[in-house]
Amino acid sequence: MLKTVVVLPTYNEKENLPLMVEALFALNLDNLYILVVDDNSPDGTGKIADELAAKNPKLNVLHRQEKNGLGQAYIAGFKKALAMDADYIIQMDCDFSHQPKYIPDLLKAIEQNDLVLGSRFAKGGSVDENWSFYRKLLTWFANRVYTPTILGIPVRDATGGYRIWRRNTLIGLDLNRIRSNGYVFQVEMAYVTSRLGFRVAEIPIYFPDRELGESKMDIRIQLEAAMRVWEVRKRHHNLTPQMRQTQIPGETSA
Repeated sequence: MLKTVVVLPTYNEKENLPLMVEALFALNLDNLYILVVDDNSPDGTGKIADELAAKNPKLNVLHRQEKNGLGQAYIAGFKKALAMDADYIIQMDCDFSHQPKYIPDLLKAIEQNDLVLGSRFAKGGSVDENWSFYRKLLTWFANRVYTPTILGIPVRDATGGYRIWRRNTLIGLDLNRIRSNGYVFQVEMAYVTSRLGFRVAEIPIYFPDRELGESKMDIRIQLEAAMRVWEVRKRHHNLTPQMRQTQIPGETSA
């Protein structure tokens, strides 16, 4: 049976983490594992993760000593998941804006694709009805106009972070190529995947606001991410499918 690892970055998510772990395991998927990547949360999230892991062998914890960005947390988590022999790797937030109920749909879609995104802007997708008009417009413009125009990728939700990857896709990307941090990390991953010729699909999701804890997103982060899209294009526009990596760097062929 294929092994699925959910990579769950956390920073000050003590309220959400136990609830998310419970919700993920309540899906009753036999070969589902969780990898919590905690950035030394001052609220004790890492300690809670260790306590949960002590009760369930399908939960693992990766402790990082400092908070140096979402992108680096995911890269560390992806590399650990590959070392755990994951066949599929799911990335998602811990705050329930990415709802676990969509995981069966993601698993079904990945059977015919290399990357599947849970998309707010695919047909049938939506965002929290309490979002302001400005926030809805900014997010829509970033994903449906700005990013696809600059990068030329057929992705409706390039900044979204609810995704499932095939093992060979992440290996093919060569994670050491990825330089971005923060929220433009999601854009860079999608762009490199597309440039390397992998099959990308999207399924619609509803994206609610978090109920517990504090959001890490603000307008400054959004504007910085928008400007860095140009850097991503410059860095990777020459990539071709022939430039896929075939094994994890440092590994020797059998």
